[in-house]
Amino acid sequence: MNNFLSFLQDVPVVGILRDIPEGAEEACVSTASQCGLKAIEVTMNTDAATRIISKLKSMANPLGIRVGAGTVRNLNDLDKALDAGAEFIVSPNSVEAVIRKCVERNIPDIPGALSPTEVQNAYDWGATCVKIFPVGNVGGPSYIKALRGPFRDIPLLACGGVSNENVADYFKSGANLVAFGASIFKPALMQANDWESIGKNLAKFIENVTTAIRLKNKAINYLDEAIKQNITRSEER
Repeated sequence: MNNFLSFLQDVPVVGILRDIPEGAEEACVSTASQCGLKAIEVTMNTDAATRIISKLKSMANPLGIRVGAGTVRNLNDLDKALDAGAEFIVSPNSVEAVIRKCVERNIPDIPGALSPTEVQNAYDWGATCVKIFPVGNVGGPSYIKALRGPFRDIPLLACGGVSNENVADYFKSGANLVAFGASIFKPALMQANDWESIGKNLAKFIENVTTAIRLKNKAINYLDEAIKQNITRSEER
């Protein structure tokens, strides 16, 4: 399941499709591919969610895009999502039975959590990554930074209020991944088949993400080099 995190390493973003109309699958996949988005989820409370997941997957896989199911709140949702072919699972909550079944099926699972106890429990049960949701309502990047202190070993996905304006701050604060929904995949635009506008916003978002990651990695490399120089200096003494 860690292969999923490796797959998203260059573009650690999950796009959330809530209320995408049936019939928009091809336009959605084309837009995602052009902009470099590698993972999209269809929420299970979207009309015809299972059919949309199946259609999206058949179109997206040849382009190197993985399709998952979101808003998976219980085992019933999970079974429907897996039957539809979902390649990863995302939830707003943490249900032990759902997480453990994903582990058994070798399906990447990203359950939702908010408190430190919920984060630890979700990870102990086998979560691939823990979604901090709704992070924008409890401090945003500063809350991710606070969690990073004790939870340095747990992959965290920031979700809820992540936008073009603040996505760089989430990575600076320690988020491993981010997710966006209606800030870019606006239901009104999808209903109007205005994928051109969606694509412009998505391209900007992906660009902001890759720039933030590049700067973060550059800073880490500088720090590593400084540490090496200090070690060398100490040894010479």
